[in-house]
Amino acid sequence: MAKISLLFATLLIVLGLVGFFGTGSHFPTALIPAWFGVALAVFGWLAISPDEKKRKLFMHINVTIGLIGLLGAAWRALSAYGNARAAGVDPNKIALASQLTMAGLLLVYVLMCVKSFIDARRTGAV
Repeated sequence: MAKISLLFATLLIVLGLVGFFGTGSHFPTALIPAWFGVALAVFGWLAISPDEKKRKLFMHINVTIGLIGLLGAAWRALSAYGNARAAGVDPNKIALASQLTMAGLLLVYVLMCVKSFIDARRTGAV
């Protein structure tokens, strides 16, 4: 799972950079997915360890980061969309797409981590 973390970290960093440069580099909040990607990369890299306790610790930190990012991105996307519609304006499509993409990526990541944790428990690898 540590290598999967690095893959999702890379995808989030790319998403943040594309969002930032896609908005003309005017909105630093577009880099939020990149910062979550950096955090996943750091702890994913630390999880590549022969020490099982360290690997478990860092993967649990990573899934927590992923869950926080998922909830934050989904909440922000729904909130921004609802506020824009209530005001009678169109939501910022680039921001909305970035938030929904981040939420989708992190949903898949968290579900993969949970499945991996369950599989490890069932096989007695804990």
